[in-house]
Amino acid sequence: MSRKPAALEARGLVVRYGRRREPVLRDCSFRLPEGRICALVGPNGAGKSTLLSLAAGMLRPEAGTLRVLGAGPAESRARIGYVAQTRPLYPQLTVAATLRLGAELNRGRWDQEAAERVAYGADPAPSVGLASSVGLAPNARIRTLSGGQRTRVALALALGKRAELLLLDEPMADLDPLARHRLMGILLAVAVEHGTTVVMSSHVLAELEGVCDYLLLLGNGRIRLAGENEDILAAHARLTGTSPDFAPHTVVESGATGRGHTALVRSRGPVNAASWLVERPSLEELVLAHLRNPGAPALFTGSASPTPNQEAAA
Repeated sequence: MSRKPAALEARGLVVRYGRRREPVLRDCSFRLPEGRICALVGPNGAGKSTLLSLAAGMLRPEAGTLRVLGAGPAESRARIGYVAQTRPLYPQLTVAATLRLGAELNRGRWDQEAAERVAYGADPAPSVGLASSVGLAPNARIRTLSGGQRTRVALALALGKRAELLLLDEPMADLDPLARHRLMGILLAVAVEHGTTVVMSSHVLAELEGVCDYLLLLGNGRIRLAGENEDILAAHARLTGTSPDFAPHTVVESGATGRGHTALVRSRGPVNAASWLVERPSLEELVLAHLRNPGAPALFTGSASPTPNQEAAA
């Protein structure tokens, strides 16, 4: 049975900056099927921005290959929407002029309605420099906007492009909680409507856990966890018992508690509920445990492995 086509497929990526001896990415491999909403998480400096820049065609790897929508990143650029952390925009233009520029640069693909939903909301304010309660003023110049407001414009351009793949680097970092909630709702609605694949990076998993169905965890330059959230969670359990021996399961992290010993484990066969208290970990708990223990074996679900039928890799 053939697998769903990949939006991103990386094999052995290596990236170094300047004379830096330690690579930012090292032997980084994974596969992301089309149509997923993916959380790209990891600590600061893990290589999240580097990976997104590679996918957007802004960088080239020192070694390895990356296929984007079935082609090279440069060949797929017209089909990609990319929002970088720096939010590069023309400061002298107004919001409306910026959207017109987006339409000119993306003729035949531009979705003005989607762009305006993000930039203006339901109630655009006509006055220069004024914003409505849910959006921006069309005549406001980019240089007068706050960081969060510039993020709205950058997201409007990305969604207006009607891209097949959206690469969003810390997209909600500058937004207040209300704006984050509203924009995330718009983003997801547009993505579902058009079947868009979305990759959102963050070092805060909690802000993405409720909206993403796929996970890529970067640590030490490699992918540590990759696949559907539910499949990754189903492969783990939190066990508590009187014995420190959790065999035959693979221990990701363990410690003593008031009730005896507890461990987050990779399940290897059935879990004996008579011997342990068995609990389902949260995705955030699981991710933190893997980051605290770099020696834990990596896990790739079947859809996430570049090698068909390979479910786990170190």
